[in-house]
Amino acid sequence: MSDQKLYQAIFDPRSIALIGASGDERKNTSRPQRFLRKHGYDGRIFPVNPGRKEILGETAYPDLAAVPEVIDHAFIMVATAAVPVALRQCVARNIPVVTVYSDGFAETGAAGRARQQELNDIISGSNTRLVGPNCIGLLSTQTHLALSVNAVLEKLDIRPGGLAIVSQSGSMMGGLMSRGIGRGVGFSKLISVGNEADLGVGELAGLLVDDPHTEAILLFMETIRDAPMLALTARRAYAAGKPVIVYKLGRSEVGRDLAASHTGAMAGTAQAADTFFKAHGMLRVDNLETLFELPALVKDRKPAKRHRAAVMTTTGGGAACVVDRAGTYGVDVVGPPDALIAALAQQNISINASRVTDLTLAGAKKEIYGGVLNALLASDHCELVLAVVGSSAQFQPQIAIEPILEADRRDKLLAVFLAPHAEASLKLLADAGVAGFRTPESCADAIRAWHEWRAPAQIPASDAPRIAAAEALLRGHAQPDEHQACTVFAALGVPQAQAVVMADADTAVHLPFPVAAKILSPDIAHKTEAGGVALNVGDDMALKQAARDILTRVRTQHPHARLNGILVRHMEQGLVEVIVGYKHDPQVGPLIVIGVGGVLAEIYHDFAMRLAPVTPETATEMIAEVRGLAVIRGYRGLPRGDCAALALAVAAFSQLAAFADIAEAEINPLIVKTEGVVAVDGLIVKRKGDVPC
Repeated sequence: MSDQKLYQAIFDPRSIALIGASGDERKNTSRPQRFLRKHGYDGRIFPVNPGRKEILGETAYPDLAAVPEVIDHAFIMVATAAVPVALRQCVARNIPVVTVYSDGFAETGAAGRARQQELNDIISGSNTRLVGPNCIGLLSTQTHLALSVNAVLEKLDIRPGGLAIVSQSGSMMGGLMSRGIGRGVGFSKLISVGNEADLGVGELAGLLVDDPHTEAILLFMETIRDAPMLALTARRAYAAGKPVIVYKLGRSEVGRDLAASHTGAMAGTAQAADTFFKAHGMLRVDNLETLFELPALVKDRKPAKRHRAAVMTTTGGGAACVVDRAGTYGVDVVGPPDALIAALAQQNISINASRVTDLTLAGAKKEIYGGVLNALLASDHCELVLAVVGSSAQFQPQIAIEPILEADRRDKLLAVFLAPHAEASLKLLADAGVAGFRTPESCADAIRAWHEWRAPAQIPASDAPRIAAAEALLRGHAQPDEHQACTVFAALGVPQAQAVVMADADTAVHLPFPVAAKILSPDIAHKTEAGGVALNVGDDMALKQAARDILTRVRTQHPHARLNGILVRHMEQGLVEVIVGYKHDPQVGPLIVIGVGGVLAEIYHDFAMRLAPVTPETATEMIAEVRGLAVIRGYRGLPRGDCAALALAVAAFSQLAAFADIAEAEINPLIVKTEGVVAVDGLIVKRKGDVPC
């Protein structure tokens, strides 16, 4: 089915079958029919109920076979056990789209997942697509389509406009609609996706990219179920100039299992989702209010190369509420340059070089407020202007609001926070397309989202020869040990320290001392805790004794572990130790992480993350983000590390994204020298089950 036909069947159907419709207005199953007519739908409605010949003035039919006309969209509201029968009838009638309101499927556990799989099996190979199950419905203001059981449609009239909402939470649809209406925004489309058995967030949002009535796409998400499709949609939306703004639950990570590597601990769900959204040009907000207030700020915009904010205010405390919070996000608040101060002085307007231009008294005059605002908007020292308005927004909007409406915004972003409760002023701003904010938290959140907004990241080409060489080394190893892991990393292009394997404690070793000796076992991820490591071993006799001690300790603590000998590496020296980690996240896919070596990155939350693979240029950006790596970037005269070599090693390591069977991998540490880098430890954790390379 083409996207155009799918779009029409979902959002502009000319005929709808309501399977399980009721004439009892106390029941949810009566709502879709009542709401469709209440909100002006003028297409054909076919109530389907074997016990009724007429429902709410419309002819009712005992089943779908009895409906005499073509059906574009079916809405199923029967008991859970009866859904498969109804869906089979829809497939038999070749109905393009079926929305299933009924619940009792994957959201209920294993048995429900089996019932949901039956629905997928029914539509498999047919021309029927499925929205839901457990879906509360959808709305299109252009076609007056209110195909939903959401009670909010009983009272509210939805204003047409440019915002579209795709929500994984059916229960939040009413809340999102009412909040948007309360802010004076208009909607083009709203749809609840339910369990996403077939059509999901990515594909449905993709239909909105081509919708001429949609200017911005808002996503209310609980999880990421189809990352590749959502990524494709987000990139298409970015190219079309339609911002995708996400409010996603899951900032806290309650009950997360401990991972085998430090990478697994760092690359948690919240960080992975942030990384995914940023990589594909989406904006993530933390406040629900911001979901509706941010679109006006970024509409028809692209991410800025720099992110400097100028602030003017008639209330110092009000400005501080925003600026203080924005500062914690790393937003650069800049004061006016000398030339701007001098130019305003010629207009008899006096300001100083403070990072917040406070007009507390002087700003009570419209010409002063407007003069300063226009000067900031025209200046090239900032990319965004934040205007904070005090009590005049509530009592004298002509002083502070009119200059904002009359200002020449040019190509500059303008955000306005009103300190008092001032609905009339907010409406004036909204009608003029100016981003107005009700709370300092949502205003700071919006500025943070803009500050972090980036164009979709470049996806590098795979290094096919190196990947093939690494694949050959991986083949046959159900769970590689450290030596095998490091040979794979070397094949990808990561330099390794010299190493040999001792089969037993009497194996001769020809390496320069001092060396490190470590147990080789695919069953022991944390060798130090197992007593399997000896460092700074100074000579051959000490090495043999260390090997015997390691084998004794490990056999005592892990009597059933497979032991492949002792790995001996030359002890390397450098400027800093770096952890380079890889993880295949179940929601967003391959991730690459770098931080200061050991456990410090995990403890201090000092690391950088991207979707894998990355280019050397992206790896260089990651290195710059890690605060602890300032010591190799020329900090206070300290010797510089070879950041270029580090970036190349990170990019090479990120090619692990080509291997579907690797769950996690890690180099900890990768030692950075003044010239070059060298890996001295490695870990690969295979995914469970038979997943081919």
